[in-house]
Amino acid sequence: MTALQSGADADGGPAEVRPPRDGHRTRSEILEVATREFSAHGLAGARVDEIAAKTRTTKRMIYYYFGSKERLYLEVLEQAYANIRFLERQVDVEHLDPVAAIRRLAGLTFDHHESHSDFIRLVAIENIHEARHLAKSESLPGLAEPAVAVVGRILDRGQAAGIFRDDVDALDVHMMISSYCVFRIANRHTFNTVFGRDLLSPDRRAHHRAMLGDMVVEYLTAR
Repeated sequence: MTALQSGADADGGPAEVRPPRDGHRTRSEILEVATREFSAHGLAGARVDEIAAKTRTTKRMIYYYFGSKERLYLEVLEQAYANIRFLERQVDVEHLDPVAAIRRLAGLTFDHHESHSDFIRLVAIENIHEARHLAKSESLPGLAEPAVAVVGRILDRGQAAGIFRDDVDALDVHMMISSYCVFRIANRHTFNTVFGRDLLSPDRRAHHRAMLGDMVVEYLTAR
């Protein structure tokens, strides 16, 4: 147990910290606000005081639950990855033919990344840190497995049927889908400034979504 958890505040002064009755709700609220703060300001720029001010808790309570600012940041990262992995596990593609299944998965990733821009910014920030915080995650192996497993099952069926090429693996396809989806969000403003086109324009959304599916399918079925 850390000094903060046992009752000392961030400045070393005595302070009794009692967790609220609904600890799970408080913890979830802290993670939600911290996600916005870290994605907007980075690890160095985000302030625990500001996170506390925007939640129904205190700075001392945040340290009680998470121990440190760095640990809070890591849990934000883990939750962000876990959310997309949860969606990938839930997507029902087993009843679809391999081509339709890979389109469905690509579309799900497209929709998720567009509606979770915080996730894209967090990943970009952690890449600036060379993933040294994520590398400390005890749940890291579990964060990767669903993405590979879902794509792998689709590829296996497509390759067994002679539809998909056999010189590609699940990570290749995951990278292909992710790079397209991430680019739209991460480079939206610079792309618009340079080329005068908003990548998130509603008028082009359906076109871009279909374009992703076409690109992946054309690659997988190319001879």
